[in-house]
Amino acid sequence: MDPADLADDALVAVVSNMGAPLVGQERLSDPAFAAKPVRMMEDYLGRRFSAVMSVEIGGGNAFQPLLVAAVTGLPVVDADAMGRAYPEAQMTSFAIADLPMFPLTLADIRDNEVIVTRAASWKWMERISRKVCTEVGSIAATCKAPRSGAEVKAHGILYTTTQAIALGREVRRARHAHEDPVAAILSAAKGKLLFRGKIADVQRRATEGFLRGTARMEGIDDDRGVRFEVAFQNEYAVGWRDGRVVVTTPDLICLLDSVSGEAIGTESLRYGQRVSVIALPAPAILRTPKGIAHVGPRAFGHDTDYVTVFDDAVATEQWP
Repeated sequence: MDPADLADDALVAVVSNMGAPLVGQERLSDPAFAAKPVRMMEDYLGRRFSAVMSVEIGGGNAFQPLLVAAVTGLPVVDADAMGRAYPEAQMTSFAIADLPMFPLTLADIRDNEVIVTRAASWKWMERISRKVCTEVGSIAATCKAPRSGAEVKAHGILYTTTQAIALGREVRRARHAHEDPVAAILSAAKGKLLFRGKIADVQRRATEGFLRGTARMEGIDDDRGVRFEVAFQNEYAVGWRDGRVVVTTPDLICLLDSVSGEAIGTESLRYGQRVSVIALPAPAILRTPKGIAHVGPRAFGHDTDYVTVFDDAVATEQWP
């Protein structure tokens, strides 16, 4: 559904799977599980939703509203609240815009249901819901604070679902034409190649409902002799080239299989993989001073300022 077609007073469900990606690999989501907190929210509000959208277009959560739609028949809004993926509740365009963060509904695969009726701040909502998520096994389906159609249009990251579909089609086209899919991604998404190499070491742990760790890569071809390292908290946050910070969130740091162009999530990294590290420009709202306060490297505990590989002209453009 085009977000422009939302009525201002429409009620939109913002859904996600919450937890550590490594656990999500073992405990797959399904439509009934995804829809459970949406029905809980409707019962709590005494209203029905007009549409559903994802809190983030990255990873499996890009599919969460499609699962809900399969069960409920609700249209999926072509938008999200991050323009990528982030691990915490306060790392959204809705939080940056100071919209209300409650209520929130959460359910697990057993018979546990939780409604957070109020929270003091976005960070408190993250802390409370994350603690519950950890207790139920570090994976839960959630419905975030409902948004009006007017709020989605004013503060959402628009048209990201079709952007993701277009990018996937470009990768498939490149493979079919025996072209370099990584080069096709860079061209389609106005990205930059940072490094080519192979995974030499991965350190990761599932803790407090997150997947945290680092990956070290050794360069090949033009990058032979170079070492590249990335740190992650569910998503890649900072990249170092020979010990120097060269890229940070909110720019999108992506690890791709160098042959297929397939994205490699933090939960799928393994020794010996041939990878290309690329950066894609972040949505403009995330690069504002307030946005960087919410999603910059210091928000992930890294003592560095925002470092980008893009000039202002490229970063401001909306990639297709």
